Amino acid sequence: MSSPVIAGPAFVVKDNIDTDQIIPAQYLMLVPTVKEEYDKLGSFAMIGLPEAAYPQRFVEPGQLKTKYAVLIGGKNLGCGSSREHAPIALGAAGCKVAISETYARIFFRNCIATGEVFPYESNQRLVDEIKTGDHVEVDFDNDELRANGKTYKLKPLGDVRPVVEAGGIFNYARKVGMIPQKA
Repeated sequence: MSSPVIAGPAFVVKDNIDTDQIIPAQYLMLVPTVKEEYDKLGSFAMIGLPEAAYPQRFVEPGQLKTKYAVLIGGKNLGCGSSREHAPIALGAAGCKVAISETYARIFFRNCIATGEVFPYESNQRLVDEIKTGDHVEVDFDNDELRANGKTYKLKPLGDVRPVVEAGGIFNYARKVGMIPQKA
């Protein structure tokens, strides 16, 4: 990680945002290991959110990247089908951090395994305090979120941080010598 602080506008969603809302099934044919398809996958991140509830789009139409490096969710973020494409789509779009009260466990693990998104957990209901577009700062060294003049403590990432920083579980395993380096 180049900086222990990620700052910028936040994108805020409520409870029970499922993987179909993060990346609908029709986009799962995109292959993340192919650069052009990885980029295109990012353009569809969060496209399954109902427009009536979320009029501000996570990725603007015609764009590949989001302006929101931080996604803030309520409870049960990433529920629904198990798909690695969900955190990959967020990462491909440029999202670096997700902060939620709780996660669907497989989505949480997929964030780590893919190395796409740092999955922080909060002890507070941030979705009632922070709105889409609010400037936030995520301080990794202090496990804090700063927004609107307040500081919120986050549950420490612990052993998750170096795995995501390495780019996922396989890159981390190579880095620490658990599996051989790529030739």
